[in-house]
Amino acid sequence: MLNIALPKGRLGDKAYEAFAAAGYACPGFSEENRKLIHENTDAGIRFFLVKPSDVAIYVEHGAADAGVVGKDILLETEPDVYELIDLKIGKCRLAVAALNNYTENKGAVLRVATKFMRIAQKFYASRSREAEIIKLNGSIELAPILGLSDVIVDIVESGNTLRENDLKEIETITQISARFIANRSSFIFKSDALTALADKLREVNAL
Repeated sequence: MLNIALPKGRLGDKAYEAFAAAGYACPGFSEENRKLIHENTDAGIRFFLVKPSDVAIYVEHGAADAGVVGKDILLETEPDVYELIDLKIGKCRLAVAALNNYTENKGAVLRVATKFMRIAQKFYASRSREAEIIKLNGSIELAPILGLSDVIVDIVESGNTLRENDLKEIETITQISARFIANRSSFIFKSDALTALADKLREVNAL
């Protein structure tokens, strides 16, 4: 039995659709219920739903053999897992944004609000730009509006939230999508099952 961690919410629903198309459907998964575990013994698979930021933790520590997680979380937390496939779902980008009337003062320390501390630090360090990284957990767009930061680093999909709050995207740091990851030990001891699953997911991606 393969244990697969899926993120709760829209991304998890899209990921499940890919698994179902690959022949790993679980009866009752799409029903309106609060069950956190769904399994198909005939297909040899068990899905369990967790908070998106926890998927990689379950996989890294072996509670799950594999899982689906956004590339942003992999970059931010750097878990010790195998990244097997780009599922090409949940596409968005990690970007720098600021108020529409913002002009950078390159002689001052740049104040950056974000929940992606490691990514932001690496990004500005690579540019030799002195930056104060301010950790926030939500409503990142408020930071420049209220003068807490000069810019923000955040996930951007359509850009509507930025526009509605008088913000503009300055530059893209990296493109983001969901990845299929595996626990390192599981990839050794359940190699045949995980490889077969990965191959079928690749076929679905190619359709």
